[in-house]
Amino acid sequence: MGAFSIWHWVIVLLLIGVPVFFAVRSAAKPSRNPEALVGFGGWLMLLAIGQALSPLRTLADFANSADGYQQLMTLSNGPLAVYGEVALNLAFLALQLVVLVSMLRRSHRFPQLFLFQWVAIPVVFILDTIWIVSILGVPVNQVLAGDALVAPIASFVGAGIWVAYVYKSVRVRNTFIRTNASEQIASAS
Repeated sequence: MGAFSIWHWVIVLLLIGVPVFFAVRSAAKPSRNPEALVGFGGWLMLLAIGQALSPLRTLADFANSADGYQQLMTLSNGPLAVYGEVALNLAFLALQLVVLVSMLRRSHRFPQLFLFQWVAIPVVFILDTIWIVSILGVPVNQVLAGDALVAPIASFVGAGIWVAYVYKSVRVRNTFIRTNASEQIASAS
């Protein structure tokens, strides 16, 4: 078990560390023509792919939870626990879709919405945990047993890296902020 967890963390560090290394290295190199960095290319393309897949991942999590939901439905207050958790997850799915649409429309609100989505990861997890603990009357350590914290922490860290990219990237600034400002000026003329 100990060796597996060490390898697990090595893999996680590689999956996070290698892209971060290259992102920092490429960000350190000044572009010859920063105005040319517009649109979905480079690291922004990877972010766009991830954002497009994130609602699908949430839906897959729903599908994987179906058996657990069926078991909870037989418990006292189980239906209430399931409906509350489903409502929280549907709200997060709606947020992911709003962020995706704002990204695809190249809205100037995308960076703020992406930040909000990042903050929502631990908020939804904490609210869900409080909901389950209070409705079912089980101890917190039972709800957080096993590797229940691994996925939310990994999602939060990974999304945090992308949030930093969104707020530092010239391409993001040109695609979502400068493009919209120049379009607004052109349409006002």
